[in-house]
Amino acid sequence: MMEEDMENGRSYQERPRTFSTVRSKSSIPLVFRLLMRINPRALIILSLLVFSGVLYVGASTSPIVVFVFCICTLSLFFSLYLTKWVLAKDEGPPEMSEISDAIRDGAEGFFRTQYGTISKMACILAFVILGIYLFRNTTPQQEASGLGRATSAYITVVSFLLGALCSGIAGFVGMWVSVRANVRVSSAARRSAREALQIAVRAGGFSAIVVVCMAVFGVAILYSTFYVWLGVDSPGSMKVTDLPLLLVGYGFGASFVALFAQLGGGIYTKAADVGADLVGKVEQGIPEDDPRNPAVIADLVGDNVGDCAARGADLFESIAAEIISAMILGGTMAQRCKIEDPSGFILFPLVVHSFDLVVSSVGILSIRGTRESGLISTIEDPMSIMQKGYSVTIMLAVLTFGVSTRWLLYTEQAPSAWLNFALCGLVGIITAYAFVWISKYYTDYKHEPVRLLALSSSTGHGTNIIAGVSLGMESTALPVLVISVAIISAYWLGQTSGLVDESGNPTGGLFGTAVATMGMLSTAGYVLTMDMFGPIADNAGGIVEMSQQPESVREITDVLDAVGNTTKATTKGFAIGSAALASFLLFSAYMDEVASFAQLPFKEVDIAVPEIFVGGLLGSMLIFLFSAWACSAVGKTAQEVVNEVRRQFIERPGIMDYKEKPDYGRCVAIVASASLREMMRPGALAIISPMAVGVVFRILGHSTGQPLLGAKVVASMLMFATVAGILMALFLNTAGGAWDNAKKYIETGALGGKGSESHKAAVTGDTVGDPFKDTAGPSLHVLIKMLATITLVMAPIFL
Repeated sequence: MMEEDMENGRSYQERPRTFSTVRSKSSIPLVFRLLMRINPRALIILSLLVFSGVLYVGASTSPIVVFVFCICTLSLFFSLYLTKWVLAKDEGPPEMSEISDAIRDGAEGFFRTQYGTISKMACILAFVILGIYLFRNTTPQQEASGLGRATSAYITVVSFLLGALCSGIAGFVGMWVSVRANVRVSSAARRSAREALQIAVRAGGFSAIVVVCMAVFGVAILYSTFYVWLGVDSPGSMKVTDLPLLLVGYGFGASFVALFAQLGGGIYTKAADVGADLVGKVEQGIPEDDPRNPAVIADLVGDNVGDCAARGADLFESIAAEIISAMILGGTMAQRCKIEDPSGFILFPLVVHSFDLVVSSVGILSIRGTRESGLISTIEDPMSIMQKGYSVTIMLAVLTFGVSTRWLLYTEQAPSAWLNFALCGLVGIITAYAFVWISKYYTDYKHEPVRLLALSSSTGHGTNIIAGVSLGMESTALPVLVISVAIISAYWLGQTSGLVDESGNPTGGLFGTAVATMGMLSTAGYVLTMDMFGPIADNAGGIVEMSQQPESVREITDVLDAVGNTTKATTKGFAIGSAALASFLLFSAYMDEVASFAQLPFKEVDIAVPEIFVGGLLGSMLIFLFSAWACSAVGKTAQEVVNEVRRQFIERPGIMDYKEKPDYGRCVAIVASASLREMMRPGALAIISPMAVGVVFRILGHSTGQPLLGAKVVASMLMFATVAGILMALFLNTAGGAWDNAKKYIETGALGGKGSESHKAAVTGDTVGDPFKDTAGPSLHVLIKMLATITLVMAPIFL
């Protein structure tokens, strides 16, 4: 009977819900459950009323905001089309659906628990922010507009909570689609490699479009609401150029949730992966996603909570922070230059990302399926297919960016300024493409670095580790050079745009850098699509192997999985580059904020002052300590998984012969509880450190007659942390991705193939790289941006 089951692609004699032990109650957020209970017609009417209200508020603000709202609404309809298209695909045979259900149950259960914990922490932090703002000093601009402490406090807290909520929804959307698309990709791989690729891309595209749309919609609605509510630009009220500063809390809320989502999800996915590999692959000699491995479901669940949910929150935060910082700098520059209508400079980031939704949608649709069957490598390289879509997206982004600058940044004071800013955007677009290419070069096994890393595995585990570390260190050089050229070029183009202040000094430099950042993120929707493709393809491969599908199907998903590793690595490189530019902008906004509160000039930070130099050392130390704690959390959790998997193999010897079923639910429970516990320490470090340093040196500064000492030390801490964090994140992400694909390269049959000594050494390298590329590395670039936003929000307590 067992042999018959195996021939039919089954793993066990008994078929009644092999994976039912990980089932849990529904984890759909309450707001979605309530909406699902509403009559469809009533829901349509309610949606129309809400949309009408939003349009009314937008029309009361600016026609530009109405344009943004319309594009976002159309994009949401496009995402619904993608959802319907993906969900219409079949789920394959029952054994595939069974495994997919187990993955979905585990992912949604962990998501509910994780975000429940994060929401409680966010509420506590909201009360802290409220207390700080209720007792802080007000700026002259706020006093002139009549915006009191209480109003400012409530605005900041509401913005913070809304940013946290939207970031959580972005994470939920990313996970929701991935746990439903994986089985459909697996099923499509039985028919056509190109069809499987198209389903994975469109599923990732749905999540990407929703994430970008929410980031733009959220900022636009918040801006419009404050504009109408506060009566901006009316006599005796706030000026429109000061309004973007009220949105800072939104970016902080998004950063807060993204950091903990990335930490918790990263610890979960890599602890399960390491535990499954060490016992399954190395000790028992079974394949990566073998159904006999008790940790395999936890591993597949981790792909969704760590790579989909966390990355959705991460990219949401990146876009939101970049939009807000660019709006602040645009408003500041327009005020200094006395531009008659500054709304174009302030709302420019929203329009750029609205066009991002359009061009990314075209790029997603450019990837079409075919009915050919067979190995994807005999048809067309999937990476080449996605790069063609990326090329289409980039070409359209260049055109729409030029249109946006001419429409919004043209001013009679400097008629050619818009052209300079268009070139700044081009610098950003080229920078994004360069980052994608560099990451691909260092992590794709079609190129020399990964092949040399794989070759080092043939001489042992130690040489593999040495080669991987050296590759990661080398990979920091080109990205840093690219970022340096981009910042200087964009700053110079902005300075020479012709925009000057009352004294005749050029003022467009920082805004030029902001425009370059917007150019870099002008294809964020498509880049996030490529990132979401990775975990969906990985899950599909696991489902194919666990359901005992033919080898030809597994070969297709193996190729997609390897490409997914590369796309995930390129997205991380892209995110690091955007984090570097966004942090530079937020740092400038922080200095302006401090100057406004202190009513003292704050133009530079002198690291020759001992206290300020110490602040820089503390910032650099923070990066290393945070990375150490994040990797340590993975190691501790993985040890628990290893012990559990070993116990099950010892106590249930029939597992290896398919006579007994592993207890998948036990590993899922271990990883879930441990990851939530372990994420607290590095997360608390990131939040408490800048506030503690600022307050301590503020007290020291007041006692020594240096009123800005606390703010300057925090500025130094932020600068050094940004530099160290960029380098560390590049090293960790690239080394981890290269180790993973070196293992994949050997598994294609090179250097002895699976089971060889080279393969065992490569597995060791991959195990070492797992916490690098999926926990510490991705968390670092979120940490960098969160440090920038938290210092901006908490600036009053440093004075």
